[in-house]
Amino acid sequence: MKWFATLLFVLFAAIEPCSAQVDDGAKVKARLIAESATIAPGGTVAVAFEQVIRPGWHTYWLNAGDVGQPTTLDWSLPAGWHAGALQWPYPMRLPVGPFMDYGYEGKVWILTHLTAPAGARPGDTIALKAHASWLVCKEICIPEDAALGLSLRIGTAAPVDTERFAAARALLPVPSPWAMRYALARSLDLYVAAGSLARAHPQSAIFFPSRNGIVNAPAAQTMGFASDGIVLRLSPAKGFAKRGGAVAGVLVLTSTDGSVQALEVQALPGPVPPATFDTGARETGFLLAFLFAFAGGLILNLMPCVLPVLAMKAFALSSQAGRDRAEAVRESLAYGIGAILSFVALGALLIALRAGGQVIGWGFQLQEPMIVAGFALLMFGVGLNLSGVFEIASFGGGEGLTRTSGEIGSFFTGVLAVAVAAPCTAPFMAAALGYALTQTAIVALGIFLALGFGFAAPFVLIGVSPALMRALPRPGAWMLVFKQALAFAMYGTAAWLVWVLAQQAGANAVAAVLAAMVAAAFGAWIWGMSRNFSPRGRGIGSLITLVAIVAALSCLALLRTTPAQANGGGVNVSGLPSSPYSAARLAALRDARTPVFVNATAAWCITCLVNDEAALSGARVHQAFRDRHIAYLVADWTRRDPEITHLLAAHGREGVPLYLYYAPGAGEPKVLPQILTEGEVLAAIGP
Repeated sequence: MKWFATLLFVLFAAIEPCSAQVDDGAKVKARLIAESATIAPGGTVAVAFEQVIRPGWHTYWLNAGDVGQPTTLDWSLPAGWHAGALQWPYPMRLPVGPFMDYGYEGKVWILTHLTAPAGARPGDTIALKAHASWLVCKEICIPEDAALGLSLRIGTAAPVDTERFAAARALLPVPSPWAMRYALARSLDLYVAAGSLARAHPQSAIFFPSRNGIVNAPAAQTMGFASDGIVLRLSPAKGFAKRGGAVAGVLVLTSTDGSVQALEVQALPGPVPPATFDTGARETGFLLAFLFAFAGGLILNLMPCVLPVLAMKAFALSSQAGRDRAEAVRESLAYGIGAILSFVALGALLIALRAGGQVIGWGFQLQEPMIVAGFALLMFGVGLNLSGVFEIASFGGGEGLTRTSGEIGSFFTGVLAVAVAAPCTAPFMAAALGYALTQTAIVALGIFLALGFGFAAPFVLIGVSPALMRALPRPGAWMLVFKQALAFAMYGTAAWLVWVLAQQAGANAVAAVLAAMVAAAFGAWIWGMSRNFSPRGRGIGSLITLVAIVAALSCLALLRTTPAQANGGGVNVSGLPSSPYSAARLAALRDARTPVFVNATAAWCITCLVNDEAALSGARVHQAFRDRHIAYLVADWTRRDPEITHLLAAHGREGVPLYLYYAPGAGEPKVLPQILTEGEVLAAIGP
């Protein structure tokens, strides 16, 4: 029947009007990409079969669905070489007329592995050949093929394309950590026994059968929630009740933050608990997410990473006490506008990058060494300004302390506060961000707007409230000392960011940013000193300052050639013996019934570092970990890591910190609070 349906579909497409324009160009560009250019004798290398599919067209998964044929890759290998099976990323549902296809659009990597013979001679270069064929469809279906080649040198393997291959592996289905079974009546109900999954309330679940004859492919799939798991209601294929057997395939779960996890399904008949099926109503969901975002923004003002910049704003507000109220209101509103627009801009960038296929979360900007270095240089420059090395009227200083600091200065103080606050995740924020990133761009930006309103509200309220303004100390000579003291908060922030950079990119990157700071400091000193010169002297000073700034930026440009440091336990400041997190390591420890504590953290997350010092560094905690033989895994998200992003998403989090404790034999971990105490850690791991 499948062949007959395919034939009818192709024949139907072939009788399109003869006046239609003929397009003879290839619809798919294919090539082979190796993770390493070398392979050791007897070793194995991962190879991606890449398809770049023309917009509007699609190719097929291993089960093509109602119509179509899966892609094939046939190797012509020298004696002793071996090619593994194709590893298929999870597909998408592609409705075509009355049929439902399973396949891919855009760009897809289908992975496989090549194994060299043990007797391969080091130094040889081997040319490997493969013939690929596929069916590509739009309104019509066209068979295409290509002769592909790949050259590998025999030698010590050195992966050079690890980031793209890691992203490709993140799209492969993994064995399900939860038991699955199904019940068949008028519907086919597929049950996943996972209480944590039900509590996380995934955005959607889609089942793709590994063969035809299990489900009616075009029929709707409805997700419901039981007390200890989720139920996916499917329409069984005609005749499945008589054939029976296992329900095999792939279950694709989309979490509330938009991240996706694909699980292998091998379900046998069994009891399925009653479930409540989601009606899909979203009105109350938006209101609740909006309120959560506002509350999260309020609390974000109290997070440790924001305090240095908030001290600057407190200084600016104090300078307005007892002055013209209209000026105070304008500057407070300018601060609020700067903060709100910054949150919206950051949210828009995050949405755009995720739409482009990036596996990123909240705080993504500080996962890039260039941004960390630039931010460190900015904090250092603000510190120099506060110290009086140079003066910018917007920040105030000298006799400017007796005047308004200006709406522009307040606006950029709001921008700076958001830039510092962005890596933090406050309570209530995780749920709001998770909701936002599953909605349309307009709805998501509304959530980021609420986050900005909450963050800006305290300082705007102080500025517009006469009673609160009267409670602030009066301006005076003390403010000059206070302003200069604030410079050391900025220097401390810059030093912290340099340490973050060391975790990400190593000593050479630190040397580059320190050289940039020296050049920037020299330029700032020349600028400040030359303001008292003649017009010609000021012009020469401006030129020297410009050269110094260019030199500083040139030093930062060296970071483009600095190799990344491998993620691991580099941010473990607790003193606990640790190992880098991986899903495989966690699974192995749980199989051995070893208790495991997972700390998802990052060097740029000050809240994480404060928690480590306050809750995980004490002698009582260390002794408890030793007595209970608890394995401590550090999921270092300092640099982008799709595996850690999926760990966060699986527990309803968009950013760090996240603390999980897996008791021996327990099905689900305990999720600890984001603001952690030693008592909460000891209570979680038990007496």
